[in-house]
Amino acid sequence: MKNIRNVAIIAHVDHGKTTLVDALLKQSKTKLAKNSSDSLIMDSNEIEQERGITIFSKNASIMWQDTKINIIDTPGHADFGGEVERILTMADGCLLLIDAKEGPMPQTRFVLKKALERKHKIIVVVNKIDRSDARIEHILDKTLDLFIELGADENIADFPIVYASAKNGKAGISKDLSGMKDISPVFEAILKYVPKPSGTIDQPLQMLVSTLTSDLHKGRIAIGRIFNGKINVGQDVMHINRNADIKKYRLTSLMTFEGLNRVDAQDAIVGDIVAMSGIPDINIGETIADVDNPKALPLLSIEEPTIKMTFMVNNSPFAGKEGDFKTSRQIHERLMKELETDTALKIIELPSDGWEVSGRGELHLAIFIERLRREGYEFQVARPQVIEKKTSEGILTPYEELFIEVPQGYSGIVMQKLGNRRAELQDMKLENGIAYMEFIITTRGLFGYRSEFVTDTRGLGILNSSFDHYGKNNGYEHEREQGSLVANENGKTTLYGLTNVQDRGDLFIGPAISVYKGQVVGQNARNVDMRVNPCKIKQQTNMRSKGEGVSVHFNAPHIMDLEDALEYISDDELVEVTPRNIRIRKKILDETEERRKKSQGFR
Repeated sequence: MKNIRNVAIIAHVDHGKTTLVDALLKQSKTKLAKNSSDSLIMDSNEIEQERGITIFSKNASIMWQDTKINIIDTPGHADFGGEVERILTMADGCLLLIDAKEGPMPQTRFVLKKALERKHKIIVVVNKIDRSDARIEHILDKTLDLFIELGADENIADFPIVYASAKNGKAGISKDLSGMKDISPVFEAILKYVPKPSGTIDQPLQMLVSTLTSDLHKGRIAIGRIFNGKINVGQDVMHINRNADIKKYRLTSLMTFEGLNRVDAQDAIVGDIVAMSGIPDINIGETIADVDNPKALPLLSIEEPTIKMTFMVNNSPFAGKEGDFKTSRQIHERLMKELETDTALKIIELPSDGWEVSGRGELHLAIFIERLRREGYEFQVARPQVIEKKTSEGILTPYEELFIEVPQGYSGIVMQKLGNRRAELQDMKLENGIAYMEFIITTRGLFGYRSEFVTDTRGLGILNSSFDHYGKNNGYEHEREQGSLVANENGKTTLYGLTNVQDRGDLFIGPAISVYKGQVVGQNARNVDMRVNPCKIKQQTNMRSKGEGVSVHFNAPHIMDLEDALEYISDDELVEVTPRNIRIRKKILDETEERRKKSQGFR
């Protein structure tokens, strides 16, 4: 039996997780694909590279001193908790990566909590020690506090520490950067502290499927860890699904990992992470077992979604002009396909046209929508809604734990705005001119606040949230304070028309943009909707006066991206999503019909 170690990496956004993995891959002389970039090898997805966050977990395999180390990159955001929970089932230990200045952050807390629940051994890696503002002792104290707060026992709370500068490819067991040569102390800590996989090779086969992918030639590929026994290509196995139904299949291919690549293998043994094909209807969380003695592993339990949105076929005047996939059948097939790989997503087909899509948070659904539009899909979505639970105590609503870090001068406006949203302050600390605040707030109360927060703190604040609990509604109902500026005719916007409109509020579009009647072109300064004409053309005459038009100034519009649009819309508006554009529109485009429906109680 080969030596195997399975390690997950936990870190907050921008703490250097992907950079560390890159250094481990390169210094272990792991063979990489020719098309691998020089940096950020693990964040291969386009959206991940743009946002600088990990969304999809990936596997990498490294050979170090005759030991195979399987490294699993975990998402750092709580909205992708479904991905985190299933990935940790493949690991026996974790590297907790912490920034030498910022210390453990809120999103770190979420993943670490899940790892501690599984009793994983944690190795703390203090990264970016080369920073001039590093506070190593301070952040180690904070880390110990976090372990104790999350209920770690004495053995786990007495964590080993490795100091590193992943950008420079160096690490060591002391803080002295000059004494570091390479990244090998990280490997040595893994071999020393992370236990070998449990299970025995003599037991009947048991493998838990943690991830799914697909291949044009091999079909559906299941990726997971072997908990007991061994497996061979061409072997007959039993597939035990979520309903405990058992079916016999023959494996058509078996692959293990080398670097970031899957390579064909003849066999694999207990503890290894493998990919296989030949079971067409397998899903995440299910078991592949021995034919003669099939025993199911515990199903993966995933936390329930807290946010839902309605997806619909696009029916605007521009419908079908910008997307490759726009029919009800095409959208339905794509949504169902996503269920195969995203366990935290739930989809219900509505009796009226559309689908109710539920996820773990606004970011979770926004990333999914962004992926669909980049794939060429065209559709429209309604305002996000919270998912409430009906219990014997009554209707319960989701609450979030909110962590805020702002310069002290902005703490007043933050507390005022959150007070208006009925958030409860749990804790507040002042350190070196920075205010650290913790709040409990309803998920509904958090809607639309992120963009306000960025404006109020001039972009200097850090805001993170994670699901906390279900509780009784505190009565807060989020209503937008300002109305919309709505186009009253079809056409192309003109500079003349827009300069006449801009005094009414903030515009979302610039000149020479095609708009339609009922499209939202800006935010009104008042709390009512207003129909405006951004396509108005200046009447030409032979009469001109000196200096006419010289003093007119057009303000730069606030271009709304997808997340801005989802935060902005009210109940009577939709976001039209196409590969080329994000538009905000009224559900009922015609003003007269909208008034008539509202008088009849339509929302």
